[in-house]
Amino acid sequence: MLNIIELRRDLHQHPELGFTEYRTASIVVQTLKSLGYDVIYGQDAIDGESRRGLPSEKVLEESYQRALQHGADPDILAKMRGGYTGVVGILKGKHSGPTLAFRFDMDALPIVESKDDDHFPQQHEFVSHFPGNMHACAHDGHTTIGLGVAEALSQQDFTGTIKLIFQPAEEGVRGAYAMVEKGMLDDVDYLFCAHLGCEVPTGQLHGGTKGYLATTKLAAHFHGVASHAGATPEKGRNALLGAATALLNIHSIPRYSTGDTRINVGVLEGGTAANIIPEHARMIIETRSESEEVNSELEQRVRTIIEHSAGMHGLEYEVEIVGGAIPITCDEEMIQIAREEAVGIEGVHMIPEESAYSTGSEDASYMLRRVQENGGKATYMIIGGSNPAPHHHPKFDIEEAALPIGIEWFRRIALRILR
Repeated sequence: MLNIIELRRDLHQHPELGFTEYRTASIVVQTLKSLGYDVIYGQDAIDGESRRGLPSEKVLEESYQRALQHGADPDILAKMRGGYTGVVGILKGKHSGPTLAFRFDMDALPIVESKDDDHFPQQHEFVSHFPGNMHACAHDGHTTIGLGVAEALSQQDFTGTIKLIFQPAEEGVRGAYAMVEKGMLDDVDYLFCAHLGCEVPTGQLHGGTKGYLATTKLAAHFHGVASHAGATPEKGRNALLGAATALLNIHSIPRYSTGDTRINVGVLEGGTAANIIPEHARMIIETRSESEEVNSELEQRVRTIIEHSAGMHGLEYEVEIVGGAIPITCDEEMIQIAREEAVGIEGVHMIPEESAYSTGSEDASYMLRRVQENGGKATYMIIGGSNPAPHHHPKFDIEEAALPIGIEWFRRIALRILR
């Protein structure tokens, strides 16, 4: 029987960034196989050409070797090499019926975890072993819940098919799209996704969410000509100056009257020395809007600004999409089923009628959209987790009492759908 506290703490100690979740995914594959699931993983579970924001080959290989050093199964890892870290577990009931999918994300964040004495993982000696990486968004808890659900359902009789989707690279909204494009959602009739925490206390469950924004993450690369900044400055083409011009104008894009919008240049870098005209520069930009159409227009305006900023300074440039998401619309019927199945779970004290609200972005949105386009139904739920610090904070943590609540909630939903 799985010890979910030990499992969560082990995953917390070994946080892996998007598309490098080799050790985590290896544990998922091993556990699912031991429970009798058919397992699809590696290139069979994720479309390589549709991955967004893939790390460099150097980072992928270093992460692969690190996973081997920390006990990952080498035979399983071999199928994941190159950043193919998606996993799908499939369990069929005794009789034919609908296909029900649950989605769980696995990746961590590039954050240095706190070692202050009041940080629970520090107190109990399970802080990150990988410097600069941290589970600061509860995905260690999500993976743990997913495997707990796998174990619980392996001991149940049901009609139809259970599909457990373990997704890489949710951070930066990068991984779900590639699993959708591989067809992992094409046969799904019902989809339930969930997130731990989100400023909701342990024991409170929301059957749906609203407010998630469409977003596009862009990487812009500017290419100029290096030259001596003192002797021959006129012979240079300043890539960093072109990128800075773009930054100022991107932040000058007006807000919209037709829906909330957000825009941000989160990274601007370039140059090598004070006396060298910068030959290269790079920007990372995001657009967001509650409207998919407005977000697309924002993206186009950003691209136009980049084009003309490069032209002003005689630069070459290219722009690539490194992440994206669309708005989430939950089906009322699925929200109601989730709320009804939350009643009576030990430790649950509040099941609000209203959906939880967030202005973040979630790439599970692509999974919900694909299921709904095919005539299925879906929702995105919130499992309260009493976070002592905000998400993406060095002291973020989840209350572990939320884990069995989440497992039981998914188990009940599965048996309700697949009676």
